[in-house]
Amino acid sequence: MKRFVACCLFVFFVIGTLSFGAYPASAKDVVIGVPTSLAFVEGKEAIKAVELAVDEINAAGGVNVGGTKMPFRIESIDIRDAAPGVPVPEALLGMEKLILEKKPHALVVGPFRSEALMAGLDMLAKHKVPLLGTIAMTPATEAKIAENPQYKYVFRTCLNAKFLVGYIAGVMGFLKKEFGFNKVYIMHQDVAWARATADITTKVITSKMGWEVLGSEAFPVGASDFAPALQKAKMKQAQVILPIFDMPQSGILVKQWKSMKVPALMSGFISPLSGPGAWKAFEGKIGGALNSIFELGNIPSEKYPPAKAFYEAYQKKYGVPIEAGHGVAPSYASVYMLKAAIEKAGGLDPDAIVEALKKMETDTPMGHAKFTEGHQVVYGKDPAKEALGCFFQWTEDGKRVIVYPESIAEGKIKLPDWMKPAK
Repeated sequence: MKRFVACCLFVFFVIGTLSFGAYPASAKDVVIGVPTSLAFVEGKEAIKAVELAVDEINAAGGVNVGGTKMPFRIESIDIRDAAPGVPVPEALLGMEKLILEKKPHALVVGPFRSEALMAGLDMLAKHKVPLLGTIAMTPATEAKIAENPQYKYVFRTCLNAKFLVGYIAGVMGFLKKEFGFNKVYIMHQDVAWARATADITTKVITSKMGWEVLGSEAFPVGASDFAPALQKAKMKQAQVILPIFDMPQSGILVKQWKSMKVPALMSGFISPLSGPGAWKAFEGKIGGALNSIFELGNIPSEKYPPAKAFYEAYQKKYGVPIEAGHGVAPSYASVYMLKAAIEKAGGLDPDAIVEALKKMETDTPMGHAKFTEGHQVVYGKDPAKEALGCFFQWTEDGKRVIVYPESIAEGKIKLPDWMKPAK
């Protein structure tokens, strides 16, 4: 009889454990999983931002889970999806390994490549693990989420590709209004995200804004000589050169533009030009270039204190400034958003956390955050109403000055000396 009772108790224990899924009632902490490409600057700094938020929250007592204070704990894995030659299925195996072995209550950061995020939707739905993504930018996830409730576990706190195009087009409109420019030469990296950004930007600025695209040239990953294309832009009398790159060598484009004194303003996105370390890396030969920062907080803002506070807290903790223009501030904000969602949900049930996130509005280092029907944080021009990206200009003495949007601008766009009309 005793053996029978013991067996029954064991069966009830197993059934009870399974009914709680990956999250046993005896859990002593809330596990945040960070699956991403950790060898790249965005991934390295994103996980540091997550650690900063977790340390702050735990120091203040942790997260209130149904009346019990619990600390956050981070579990990470390098899924390497941003590395050349790594197939998407291999990256997804890494993410699923983290889910099965570490049993996170939610994921933050997530894949770099949009292909990996899209392919991972079904896996995240199967395991019912919320993801607050901060790197991959495809709007295609939003349509699938809006159409099919099974994909409801995926949210994005960084900007998407559409918002990036909106900022690029906004600056182009500003340049047209301010300087009368209307001729542009586009140079972009020959990878999917850059091609798509260049194509959509071309359609927007030509059909809606009256710009003439004098040429568009693609460069393979690893290219390091842009002089022939710059000469073409000069010969065709371009007034603006629009670059779209994330490879390390792309900063050479600006050095060559400056040494050749091409009479066209450099304005677009070159990833290695984003952080303060670019001035030394490119020998101080990047003054005058305009560059995009995907999310506020990755650069400090005098006109929006939460962005400056986060930037300074990161620098104080790690002893170095943020170099990445993408993903870092949203990774920090995502931890705080997850905390608020868990406390609103009153526990760790993933469906309740999702419902809390859907209704959330909160101030972040990027600005005021709220989600669309497709679970995308809205990016605009007023940090009191929306999250923000921005453009800054490198000065000739190595400073970064925010010049767009106007709500947070700290200075006006200045033409390089060789573009100014002779007196």
